Amino acid sequence: MSAISERTRSTISTEEIRQQFPALERVHNGFPVAYFDGAGGTQTPRVVVDAVSDYLLNHNANTHWEYPTSHETDAMIEAARAAFADFLNASANEIVFGPNTTTMIYHLSRALGRTIGPGDEIVITELEHHANVAPWQALVAERGLTLKVSQMDPETGQLDWNDFERLVGKKTKVVSFGAGCNALGTVNDYRRAVEMAHSVGALALVDAVHYAPYFLCDVKETNCDFLTCSAYKFYGPHVSVFYGKKDLLEAIDFPKLEPAPNAAPERAEMGTQNHEGIAGAAATVDFYASLVPQAGTGVSPVNLAQGARATRRALLQSAFKGLRAHSSTQVKRLWQELSNIKGVRLYGPPPEVARTPTVSFVVDRVASTEVARRLAERGLFASHGDFYAATVIERLGLAPEGLVRVGCACYTSDDEIERLIEAVQEIAK
Repeated sequence: MSAISERTRSTISTEEIRQQFPALERVHNGFPVAYFDGAGGTQTPRVVVDAVSDYLLNHNANTHWEYPTSHETDAMIEAARAAFADFLNASANEIVFGPNTTTMIYHLSRALGRTIGPGDEIVITELEHHANVAPWQALVAERGLTLKVSQMDPETGQLDWNDFERLVGKKTKVVSFGAGCNALGTVNDYRRAVEMAHSVGALALVDAVHYAPYFLCDVKETNCDFLTCSAYKFYGPHVSVFYGKKDLLEAIDFPKLEPAPNAAPERAEMGTQNHEGIAGAAATVDFYASLVPQAGTGVSPVNLAQGARATRRALLQSAFKGLRAHSSTQVKRLWQELSNIKGVRLYGPPPEVARTPTVSFVVDRVASTEVARRLAERGLFASHGDFYAATVIERLGLAPEGLVRVGCACYTSDDEIERLIEAVQEIAK
């Protein structure tokens, strides 16, 4: 490995990981493509695609009928719930599947909105993705409650905790809090937010879409009431994974139509689910676990048996630790080199602060759209704009062009980091 990033022995090498991603074989404009758009959606390894195709080719059916493929579909969904129970340290009957996080937060807001109204308050922050903003804004219009938005510090890209503490009070019914900011890479202390919510008797929802790909969540340890994440942010298909405490899933009046089940977790799901997507999403959990070498023999097997669930959680812990060590070195390199380029300004917390491997910047006198286009000409795929975190961009005074955002994934190589640095140097000239 290069001197830039020496991966810990808790995971297999970057090269071994890269061999599992067919997308990395793509060439654009004569350059091998480097995908720096992981914060908006990662590439997919073969094992995940195989899980999707295997379901569609060999097990495709609807649920709860008396023939083999239907039974196999039931079993696959239950196995997927178990996989994400390990992923979040939850129980299988607390795992809900849906189409995307926006839909799931909106679905929860519809349910909670049946019991709250004028005089009640919901607290969010300026660092949120719009999926954790618009559903609550809709409740303001429909139910007459009050939405309070805690301020961020534009200089640091971090939450103003004094302002947040001021807003959470006896009228607060819900605190809906982003664990990570997808525009800046900020990691927020969601444990603290959960504790504050519970101290006033409010429910706590954690939006972990930009957090769960990089930090292994533990809903028992943090005691959040709800948590949401999206598999396409961590090498899977477009499926949302939503956690809710079992007693809340059973007690909350979720909008549903007959003959929908009345038991958790299915009572929080609407209609026929995306079975092939669920199969692929579950495979992402085992993909993470497979990144940990077993007794020096290479990659551990995917599709771990139920009897190995405790082992799977332990493997996940090792995998996340190793991946974070790898990406943090790359982020440090990116931050140091980009900040030394004249005309480039970085936003968000520096690498010595807890953060995700997402780095955002602007180049003087070059629109972010143009920067992204010119990076793409060199085979460097990066996203630009507001990333649906519109309030962040407005507070930074960067609308409408927004930021250029680059993010490291498990397959990001040190060579790709160097290519990106060189390309930004050329653009800034």
